[in-house]
Amino acid sequence: MKNTISIVVLPGDGIGIEVMEPCLEILNAVAKKVDTIALNFETHHAGAIHYRDHGVALPSSALAAARRADAILLGAMGWPNVRYPDGTEIAPQIDLRMELGLYAGVRPVRSLPNVPAVLADPRAQNLDFVIIRESTEGLFASRNIKQTNTDEEARDTLVITRKVSEKLFDFAFNLARQRKSVSGHASVTCVDKANVFSSFAFFRKVFDERAALNRDIDASHAYVDATSLFMVRKPWELDVLVTENMFGDILSDLGAGLLGGLGFAPSADIGDQHAVFQPCHGTAPDIAGHGRANPIAMILSAAMMLEWLGQKHDRSDLGLGGRLIRSAVDDAFANGLKPLEIGGPDGTRATANAVLEALKHARDVVPA
Repeated sequence: MKNTISIVVLPGDGIGIEVMEPCLEILNAVAKKVDTIALNFETHHAGAIHYRDHGVALPSSALAAARRADAILLGAMGWPNVRYPDGTEIAPQIDLRMELGLYAGVRPVRSLPNVPAVLADPRAQNLDFVIIRESTEGLFASRNIKQTNTDEEARDTLVITRKVSEKLFDFAFNLARQRKSVSGHASVTCVDKANVFSSFAFFRKVFDERAALNRDIDASHAYVDATSLFMVRKPWELDVLVTENMFGDILSDLGAGLLGGLGFAPSADIGDQHAVFQPCHGTAPDIAGHGRANPIAMILSAAMMLEWLGQKHDRSDLGLGGRLIRSAVDDAFANGLKPLEIGGPDGTRATANAVLEALKHARDVVPA
């Protein structure tokens, strides 16, 4: 008898809706291919347009469903001209991170076949590293907290706590250990600004304490400005980077740029019990409704979801499903898939169809 996995689906706004549809098609195709997988999707409406029409961005019913679910799939949320009274954008995806304690933002940077590298060095064709962004504290801790701002001055407070930092660093070392089982080597780099700010000096101190408990993994430090430079000069030497919320927000977009664009960049926000999986891109109002959105980041986020669920529930079939999706994506690009995002002819539907076709022939691959 199949044990059904419950997934809450939050398509959101703009191209979030457009990339979610093919993502669910591919997940259903995987469930047919691996016949022990049973998935139940429960769709809820949330986001900027929902706020505009109903006055609430993340309904309590959607949040309650997310708490009950095994995992959450999120398209993209936000819309430029829909904002809260204080001028900030609608971002329920951040509310979910805070409400569910999703402290580990996982942003893989992995090259795809035949997607032109931004960097000229041939080694840039085979990037494979991960940025782990703390997703509940840092500079984002000031969000929704009333500050004593005036017309002459505005301030936000950066927060680093031991409790969350310890869990974040342990997560980073564990991920590096998983990668080491495949590649044979692993390292974790703490990215901070400890030379200037006491909060980051504390961040580094806690990192060093956790590194001492994980001596099988190489540990090092780097300042965020130097890391930005290194990501452009020698990104093929990177493995696992762990950093504060705002720094991770910026560096993960740089990582996506190295891959060819945000449409290729999946992500996950993971906590002790819950996780949200979504593409790194936004709602792209300029192309929304035209069938031009690249769904690859959404599809690869679904692969991350299945692999995480496999680990959470100790189910190898779910892990296999995730690997099959990544294998199908790689095969589709190897066979000539070229989304509009990189100057090709393939829109949302054509890209999804290429992955679905590749999935028919996809075979198990070594975990990565």
